[in-house]
Amino acid sequence: MRTSARLALLPLAVAALLGAVVAPATASSTAVVLDSGHVDVIGIAFEDGKLDIHVHDETNDVEYAPSDVKIVAKSAARTTVPADPAYSFLGTAGSPVWVLPEVEDPALLWPGIGTEEVEPGVFVDDALSLRFEWVYGPAGFSVFTTDAFGAPTVLVDSGNGLPDTVAVTAANHQHASWAFEAAGAYAVVVRVSGVLAATGQKVTSAPALYRFKVNA
Repeated sequence: MRTSARLALLPLAVAALLGAVVAPATASSTAVVLDSGHVDVIGIAFEDGKLDIHVHDETNDVEYAPSDVKIVAKSAARTTVPADPAYSFLGTAGSPVWVLPEVEDPALLWPGIGTEEVEPGVFVDDALSLRFEWVYGPAGFSVFTTDAFGAPTVLVDSGNGLPDTVAVTAANHQHASWAFEAAGAYAVVVRVSGVLAATGQKVTSAPALYRFKVNA
């Protein structure tokens, strides 16, 4: 999704967030860099009647606003797209792809999605919808899980059109593989929403901008 002209199609709030990424000068040099350890890249909380999205560094037990963080996929994350056609969403078999894996690798960042800060019973069926609204970068971005037999389930695929919605539940924690099809800088915009059990009101978070750096 490298065409900056597509910014005109976004809601103004999201376009403003992405504008900060594509501008020649940014504050990214002052961002906290996370490139290893257990990190809930998307941490979700519900406080004071609002849904909040943050980054939770589980290894050091520190929380950050997504805009204050740069998440790095080190060069060691580089692998190749499997020959299995089920993985064609990652690109042509044998081509390079950078994967932050579902299963912990001590050499790489281990990305999670955490909803432990959302109490059970607050939302209908404890259900939340995590919506990946936009990806800006040099190539495709995806999130997927892999079963015991090696078969993938694609949760997010920017190459197949966005938005994509991932169903998550309150008071839970899950991992998946996060894949990038080229080295470079990426921006990912997400929101989360749910329906309050007590009132039936739908609550939606503000858009959260994530910045990724994929090293060649």
